[in-house]
Amino acid sequence: MGRGKDLNSTCSSKSVTDIVDRSQQSICPTLGSRNHISSKASLWSGFFTSTFSVFEHNKESSVSEKKAVHSRHNVWTTVRRVMTSGSMRRIQERILGSRRSGVYSSGGDIWLLGVCHKISQDQASDDAVTSDSVAGFELDFSSRILMTYRKGFNDIQDSKYTSDVNWGCMLRSSQMLVAQALLFHRLGRSWRKTSQKPLDKEYVEILHLFGDSETSAFSIHNLLQAGRPYDLAAGSWVGPYAICRSWETLVRLKRETPTPQDQQLPMAIYIVSGDEDGERGGAPVLCIDDASRHCFQFSKGQLDWTPILLLVPLVLGLEKINPRYIPSLRATFTFPQSLGILGGKAGASTYIVGVQDENAFYLDPHEVQQVVNIDKDDLEADTSSYHCNVIRHIPLESIDPSLAIGFYCRDKDDFDDFCYRASKLAGDSYGAPLFTVAETHSSNSVRHGNALNDGSRLVVDNADVHVPDEGGAQEDDWQIL
Repeated sequence: MGRGKDLNSTCSSKSVTDIVDRSQQSICPTLGSRNHISSKASLWSGFFTSTFSVFEHNKESSVSEKKAVHSRHNVWTTVRRVMTSGSMRRIQERILGSRRSGVYSSGGDIWLLGVCHKISQDQASDDAVTSDSVAGFELDFSSRILMTYRKGFNDIQDSKYTSDVNWGCMLRSSQMLVAQALLFHRLGRSWRKTSQKPLDKEYVEILHLFGDSETSAFSIHNLLQAGRPYDLAAGSWVGPYAICRSWETLVRLKRETPTPQDQQLPMAIYIVSGDEDGERGGAPVLCIDDASRHCFQFSKGQLDWTPILLLVPLVLGLEKINPRYIPSLRATFTFPQSLGILGGKAGASTYIVGVQDENAFYLDPHEVQQVVNIDKDDLEADTSSYHCNVIRHIPLESIDPSLAIGFYCRDKDDFDDFCYRASKLAGDSYGAPLFTVAETHSSNSVRHGNALNDGSRLVVDNADVHVPDEGGAQEDDWQIL
């Protein structure tokens, strides 16, 4: 089945030749930890007490009492304004999250888009090796392409919107995932960013594709236009399923009506879901025949197989994610084909790129930056706004149940390896697979690494659907896209 079948990839602890920018120390603010929040509160309480006590000095003085009171009122007004500003929130995040132990204390492996970084807490371990592994993780994370809110671009169609602040986070998250696929395709998974100039031409060309104008193939302008059939509109939030279908439409339109300046996505795209409307219950089925057909159509009948981008939109619960799916979600990051997850909090999408134990690392699109359109030939361009040294994480159990998983398969062998891993994961999921793999739509059997009880599955309209046992029926949340 193509490459080796061992699912336990070797963890790397080699030193990385690239140098991490220590002027921007990676930091790890934890979301959802009560103890961590408590320690933060104590820290800030002490800070406020020591800093603001100056405003109470000589408060019992009878000289110019009214003037002093008025002065203190003005000072506190200024303090409130500063403390609630975006800049101060970023300063708070940097101060409160400056200790690495918040993320690495468990000592578990960190999986970042298919690569394992071994973070050892063994006192007897080689400190130099551990330090190199931490540096390797930080450099790997900061090399991922970041897309954020932008302001100051040309109007989006007739909407008069010149910024996507407060509504474009899902679009930006999806841009990040597709950008990583292009990065892996053109430069390989081992590529790391560098401060040296000139920059890699392929890297600059990728950033150019995501500029904020209609001339950039994968801009939010063009994505919104392609997504109109799925109710995408400037100023409105969109879900994972609609954004996946919008990418499928955009890529098809670019291929069917190419223009001289257009650069197409150099891979087929396949949305793995229950049906075209995304409303069928049960785990989606990845049909190998469908993947083959997408590749054949992408090559216009010239090739049997091409690189392929797989997007799997899912709903894994109602108000919160069903805990039965968390082990499988975590395991997808160990796949060499992993492109991460479009997900986050309800109404606040992020791009999740890695996991460690029960935490997920993510890139956050919610910072507002000035528009930057990089010319594809500008190898001296400033690309700092497309990367982030701030390492954020969130408990996996806190992720919104509506999400989408991405995978990139370079060739047929890579796809076969992915199918093997996905089938084994489904077989090991104790009846709660994220998705399953089948040869054809007419198949009555689904590939699994381990055999399942014959009565544990049924087929409805040629779609594989999980039937929970009686004991777990009340707990199971159906996936309804």
